[in-house]
Amino acid sequence: MIRRRDVLAGVGATAASVGLSSLGHAQAAVKWDLPAGYPASNFHSETLTAFANAVRTATNGRLDITVHAGASLFRVPEIKRAVQTGQAQIGELLMVILENEDAVFGVDNVPFLATSFPEAQKLADVSKPFIERRLEAQGMRLLYWVPWPPQGFYSPKPLATGDDLRGLRFRSYGASAGRFAELANMQVTTVQAAELSQSFATGRVNSMISSGATGFDAKLWEHVKYFYDVQAWLPKNMVMVNQRAWAALDAATQRAVTEAAAQAQATGWRRSQELANFFLDEFKKNGMTVEAPSPALKQAFQRFGEELSKDWLQRAGADGQAIVAAFRRA
Repeated sequence: MIRRRDVLAGVGATAASVGLSSLGHAQAAVKWDLPAGYPASNFHSETLTAFANAVRTATNGRLDITVHAGASLFRVPEIKRAVQTGQAQIGELLMVILENEDAVFGVDNVPFLATSFPEAQKLADVSKPFIERRLEAQGMRLLYWVPWPPQGFYSPKPLATGDDLRGLRFRSYGASAGRFAELANMQVTTVQAAELSQSFATGRVNSMISSGATGFDAKLWEHVKYFYDVQAWLPKNMVMVNQRAWAALDAATQRAVTEAAAQAQATGWRRSQELANFFLDEFKKNGMTVEAPSPALKQAFQRFGEELSKDWLQRAGADGQAIVAAFRRA
């Protein structure tokens, strides 16, 4: 079992090396709220907690970040606006949720563009300047981001071909996933992570594309019995900070946050990779069938993916085309 203390140790190990002893305790602590959408036990939330602890240690308590996991402070669709307006100084959300605002935020969900961790890293590197410019134009800055494990398809029944998807009640978390469902003739309902278990339990939805982490958190083996390891994409959660709140920090504190963020990002990427197979093993232990899609089903997914890719490139315009071109050259 992957334990929370392993993640905390990974991010917190460098806190002492930051060495901000000059900050002392003379001034009152600056307090930041960090809303996040996933349970406290999720590896993203554990990485956030470790990041906050590292900042607190490195600044001798000068900056105190409180993580509000499980959408307990703001619902996920509200987090970006909360950070932008200063209701929260810092926040984490799934980047693709912002795709309806600007298609470039959906670059992670272009089907079968980046389907492995090395490819996801390459895509992150080439897309980062485009994401940073968009956040900066809205008074925010990107601190770090971490991918989910590769996305698979959760189903209540065996799937042999694309036709078997027809009529499933599909949980969507963003525009790309919703369009995929429409192409497959599924019924689409948007459900955020905090509502996932209840939505499956009540039958509001009975299928989705998501990572093993999401299904593990929600104990979806209680509601669906099949997981197809499609490896369609690796979406990222991003942590953003309000620019005014950032500018109010002194240079030493900014440096401490930047160093803690870099360590959190490195730890988060590593943990996502380590956990990918762990989650699938847990599904099997709890009675789920975990397998690769059949050739016919894979062909259907790829056909839908081609349509989605064309649609995304059109919506993302010149910047989207530049990102994809740079990714393919790298």
